[in-house]
Amino acid sequence: MARHLAIGDIHGCITALSTLVEFVAPDSDDTIVTLGDYVDRGPDSAAVVQFVLDLHKSRNVISLRGNHEIMMLDSRDKKSWFQPWIGYGGEATLQSYGGSFEGVPDEHFDFLQNGLVSHYECASHFFVHAFAEAEIELDKQTDATLYWRKYKNPRPHCSGKIMVCGHTAQRNGLPLNDGHSVCIDTWAHGDGWLTCFDVDSGTIWQANEQGETRSSKI
Repeated sequence: MARHLAIGDIHGCITALSTLVEFVAPDSDDTIVTLGDYVDRGPDSAAVVQFVLDLHKSRNVISLRGNHEIMMLDSRDKKSWFQPWIGYGGEATLQSYGGSFEGVPDEHFDFLQNGLVSHYECASHFFVHAFAEAEIELDKQTDATLYWRKYKNPRPHCSGKIMVCGHTAQRNGLPLNDGHSVCIDTWAHGDGWLTCFDVDSGTIWQANEQGETRSSKI
């Protein structure tokens, strides 16, 4: 049976990502939704972006935009954004590309600028990077909400669907599930885990930068 698999904030953690995908073993019938924040903070953003691009070629992948992709692109185009981005983990990203924007392949910039979407829906769930206002339809949400708002006391969405999001790090390494929403940013770049969530079965698979794995239900 085809699965809808959501993967939380990766933040340059290529070991966790490659280990997690091998652990989950998605097949061609599954839909993988990556929730954004591929870059910054972790050790190898360049490798993560390439891995996600390659995954698009062999699997059905929907890649959402995160606030860190927005910051990276703004830093390339607007000098005023550069230093703030560096302070939010951009330095690690530049180092993974050889120390400057000149090292970023055109394919990577094209993916970050044109290959990402703001949200995705299936029959029972919807997926956003950061948050969604409960009373507002998904296609009318503001960028400030979709990419930047922290996960705090969400109310059930007017669509009746369950929200799956990232952005707000759960530093205990476990997803936060309140019944009508699930936050799966489990602090992969810190001492936590990268999480994949099967929205239909409630199964989660996790991997970390040490190459360890574990799974459970939520």
